[in-house]
Amino acid sequence: MPDGIRWVGLDVHARESTLAVFDQGTGEVVTRRVVGRPHELLRWLLEVPRPARMVYEAGPTGYGLARRARQEGIELSVCAPSKTERQPLDRVKTDKRDAIRLARLLAAGELTLVTVPSIEREQLRDLVRCREDIRADLMRARHRIGKFLLRREIYYEGPAVAWSRAHRSWLTSVQFADQASQATLADYLHAHDVLISPRDLVEAELAKVALTAPCAATVARLRCLRGIDTLSALGLCAENGEWSRFDHPDQLAAYLGIVPSEHTTGQQRRLGSITKAGSTHARRLMIEAAYHYRRGPAVGAPLERRQRGQAPEIINISWRAQRRLNARWRQLKDTRHKPNGIVAVAIARELAGYCWEIATCPTSSDPVTVTPITSRRLTNSR
Repeated sequence: MPDGIRWVGLDVHARESTLAVFDQGTGEVVTRRVVGRPHELLRWLLEVPRPARMVYEAGPTGYGLARRARQEGIELSVCAPSKTERQPLDRVKTDKRDAIRLARLLAAGELTLVTVPSIEREQLRDLVRCREDIRADLMRARHRIGKFLLRREIYYEGPAVAWSRAHRSWLTSVQFADQASQATLADYLHAHDVLISPRDLVEAELAKVALTAPCAATVARLRCLRGIDTLSALGLCAENGEWSRFDHPDQLAAYLGIVPSEHTTGQQRRLGSITKAGSTHARRLMIEAAYHYRRGPAVGAPLERRQRGQAPEIINISWRAQRRLNARWRQLKDTRHKPNGIVAVAIARELAGYCWEIATCPTSSDPVTVTPITSRRLTNSR
């Protein structure tokens, strides 16, 4: 690094922020408190002598400051706060100390920088997460009703599954002798029913967005895989961003947090539970899709419709994924007698690799040079 470069750490908040400028040449640290909105920091950042590199932590203030700074030619990055090291005995936390810590860690290269998404991709991700929030609220409402009836020893004996139309009609017919219990059930059912319409509206909007989104072609490719339809493919694209930023599928699996943790020392190597890093939503989508590979390889009518018009290379990867993952499921479940949850996570880890391959695979109509990893995978498929 050239002498005299300045490393700037920013602790950004909605109404005021703190800047810390660390001069590598002199070792001097200068701090400043700025009152105002995040976008008002630009005039202060422009006054920092060049060369300078700046960073702030991702948070509720979003990526607007980073986008505006890059338009002004300022080298401003965003780091992941969950991966920023903090000493266990550091019990004093102030904006000034946080800004200085960010500046020093940036100079040492100890920060994990995140990719700043485009405005269109961030808007898509917000809509996807809106649907995920509604789904979580609906699940909580259903759990409240189920546990309430379980405490009262009321059980559904109908032939249909829970939360089907027949089950919902049965819930309406449930009557209690006391007014308090009847009012509780009515309120729980109302809280459940008011979430159905917003969920359907958001899903319909997502289906429309999937046709015109920047990742529409990738969504159509991912739908060729078993267990992944429009909502799942759109959610994976919105959470993962550009698939090409991962040089290897192992990087994608690590980003999704479905790789085992490890503690190795000396000659002892110990693997633990999965890291659960990255997006919880994307990880859940991968694990839910993995359960579809319990059944034997087959191409049903819905999957055949989703695969229409796609390149033969994409369909070949989809079929290879079915054969491989189903065999892997039977090996882990029937031969090694692993629990379903562990098997599903293992299958999801391999499924992430097939998703990466489909998303980045050049077809015969694409004027793109085949990468060595994709070439090896296509060669092994024969």
